[in-house]
Amino acid sequence: MVVGCCDSRVSPEVIFDARPGELFVVRNVANIIPPYSPDGQAHGVSAALEFGIGALRIKHIVVLGHAHCGGVKAYAHGNEPLSPGDFIGKWMQLMTPAAEKVGPRGTQDQADYLARLEQANIANSLANLMTFPMLAKLIEKGKVATHGAYFGVASGDLSVLDTTTGEFKPVERSSGHLPPRS
Repeated sequence: MVVGCCDSRVSPEVIFDARPGELFVVRNVANIIPPYSPDGQAHGVSAALEFGIGALRIKHIVVLGHAHCGGVKAYAHGNEPLSPGDFIGKWMQLMTPAAEKVGPRGTQDQADYLARLEQANIANSLANLMTFPMLAKLIEKGKVATHGAYFGVASGDLSVLDTTTGEFKPVERSSGHLPPRS
């Protein structure tokens, strides 16, 4: 299962060189996985996770974020949401824990700050997966694995989160995990 951004430049099927039916893909603004919240309301990402785990018996969940994410940039700049009282404003607030970990922009280089926020947002979504009780049990038993991935839209490079260091490390193209550049 891949939870990715709805940005058309970041196609999980292309990035992972997958054929139709090989990936169960959920895309949304800024590749956010919200925390578990069984409040009786409609929750698309949560429903997809439940279906993927229960019906499809997925074994891996990848949160795929990317460079130059418009949603992350809008959040970082404090732009007014398109509809603060409806959906997008509330959705983007789910990024707050990631922003708190990165800290204030201050004098940091703008591009570096945005990249760190994009990557912290991936880590935040991975942490939110652990708030789903059934999923947390499967992860703890080793029946489901979670992965963070970060795609460079300009370079075409993919990095994966090293959970021991908390850093994103590039995937080598020769490792067979990525298609060769054409």
